[in-house]
Amino acid sequence: MLDNPRSPRVRAVAKLTKRSARQETGLFLLEGPQAAREALAYRPDTVIEVYATPTAMERHPDVRDAVREAGLEVEYTTEAALDAMADTVTPQGIVAVARQSPSSLKDVFAAEPRLIAICEEVRDPGNLGTIIRAADAAGADAVVLTGRTVDPYNPKVVRATTGSLFHVPVVVGVELAPVVERAHSAGMRVIAADVGGDDFLARRSMLAEPTAWLFGNEARGLEDEALAQADFALRLPIYGRAESLNLATAASVCLYETAFAQRASD
Repeated sequence: MLDNPRSPRVRAVAKLTKRSARQETGLFLLEGPQAAREALAYRPDTVIEVYATPTAMERHPDVRDAVREAGLEVEYTTEAALDAMADTVTPQGIVAVARQSPSSLKDVFAAEPRLIAICEEVRDPGNLGTIIRAADAAGADAVVLTGRTVDPYNPKVVRATTGSLFHVPVVVGVELAPVVERAHSAGMRVIAADVGGDDFLARRSMLAEPTAWLFGNEARGLEDEALAQADFALRLPIYGRAESLNLATAASVCLYETAFAQRASD
């Protein structure tokens, strides 16, 4: 049992909370039973280590069984050692290490997608994680991260996806222009979500066609150069007194409205 919070092994796992360590190793951190459960169910090939307290394994025997089915063994730790590994203040007794497995732009468009989300310089980890989760729930074919969008393997992003990171292809490290070009070549319409856009309801019928939504930075929105690459921009109506919608909330509405329209036309 790992019992020393300062041991080299514990410190190596804890370093994965830092982007530099994730970039150097190609690994990332999973916390809690839900993240471990989803990774082991959908991408067991990426999981390389699972650490847990005995109490947590008693509470989550399905995770223990999934670890064994993946050909791994649970590495037991004390609560102090596991706390030192985790990013959260109150970890849930399970931490795993997995290999990063981003999808390629080529593979995403080879699959003839009908709905994708493009995130251009989305900086808030909670927002990105929620957008990935919403895209998964809406049946989107991929999420593409461009510009200086936050690292999807940031622990806060991973937690906010609640496992959806392992369900939907996520492309990282690409620029916006080639993504738009591929989307157009695939017969997709690129629509920017922007407060200065056209009325959403007036263009709603077009959402039944293959659509790539473009979402921008939380504070600044989309730069003019990015907006110019979209086919057009739409704004969600505000019926109450709210100044605006949170980015992740707006993205969820856009993705679901498109999913509804596409399924109604099937």
